[in-house]
Amino acid sequence: MRRCICILAFLLTACASLLLDPQDPRLNTRAPKQFRVRFATSQGDFVVEVHRDWAPIGADRFYNLVRHHFFNGQRFFRVRQGVFAQFGIPGDPRLAQAWRHITMADDPPQQPNARGTVAYAFTTANTRATQIFINLADNRSYDTQGFAPFGMVISGMDIADRLYSGYGETSGGGMRAGHQDTLFAGGNAWLNREFPRLDYIRSARLEW
Repeated sequence: MRRCICILAFLLTACASLLLDPQDPRLNTRAPKQFRVRFATSQGDFVVEVHRDWAPIGADRFYNLVRHHFFNGQRFFRVRQGVFAQFGIPGDPRLAQAWRHITMADDPPQQPNARGTVAYAFTTANTRATQIFINLADNRSYDTQGFAPFGMVISGMDIADRLYSGYGETSGGGMRAGHQDTLFAGGNAWLNREFPRLDYIRSARLEW
């Protein structure tokens, strides 16, 4: 048992070190055509099914981040009840800053922002990085704004609906509001102190 714990600790440390170098080729591999990710959260589990043909650039980024445990421990820092739930800023400020400006080219939207779909947040053209939201409603008005879903919650949508929404925009806000500097600088330590009721991701792992 002790040996297994030591091996796990070593692997997690290795993943964390790798993530601090977003340009590493191991973080930029091509995703499968379709794959699933199980999010174990403080409310329970939900599963996202990703379709690479919906948004290949975004799907590739998501696949690599999940493979290397990028989302583990993150808070759902922006939840508007019945609208969306947003995550994607690491709790470790070093990691958050390393990825903040690692942007991607846009994917043309191929699917509507229907309830249950997941897409990247962005400010202007070609500024998607790591922040992702789950559509908790049919947000089809987002379609013309360029938000490109790359997957959908196929089980556990009731879990997503239950994510704590009481803080609204105050616990980080959206990218376009320009109020995220404190979150990037303080990470989970700041969120735990100021917004202790936020739900969080225990782990996000690939399922086949």
